[in-house]
Amino acid sequence: MKSRRIHLMGASGSGVTTLGRALADRLALPHHDSDDYFWLPTAPPYQTTRPAADRLRLMREMFLPRLDWVLSGTATGWGDELVAYFDLVVFVVTPRELRLKRLRAREAAHFGADAVAQGGWRHEETETFIAWAAHYEAGDRDGRSLATHEAWVAGLPCPTVRVDGARPLAELVDQLCTDVAGLHS
Repeated sequence: MKSRRIHLMGASGSGVTTLGRALADRLALPHHDSDDYFWLPTAPPYQTTRPAADRLRLMREMFLPRLDWVLSGTATGWGDELVAYFDLVVFVVTPRELRLKRLRAREAAHFGADAVAQGGWRHEETETFIAWAAHYEAGDRDGRSLATHEAWVAGLPCPTVRVDGARPLAELVDQLCTDVAGLHS
């Protein structure tokens, strides 16, 4: 039996998690997100990172050995061990302005519009996060960058596909279902 282990990655706000969930739903596969392993549960969330060894241990316990799954989120810089499991890597590339618009909407939905607005308890953290995410293409800040992702994808031993995260979700899911089917034909 052939496995379907699919990893979706890209910049913050590119639509990786949304696409990963939709693809997992269509293929009836379990979905996992790297943020669930990367961050320790805190209130408010996204304050403390989990040590890389613990992230990988949890992933090995939760899903890596299974035949089929979808993993969304970036693991570059800490998840090289995961590469051997991937049957397909999907690199979601989305225009900067659309990414930032999505991030603002996500922050408002997650924390509340008042919390992220000027004077809100989450405003400064939101603005810092948006500013960090805005530098992805330039790669002039620590963390994820387009250049880092491009280099990582270029070195992968498995098939890769690049998709435009600005395309409608249903179209992207249809395309990826075709790509996944082609892996085993």
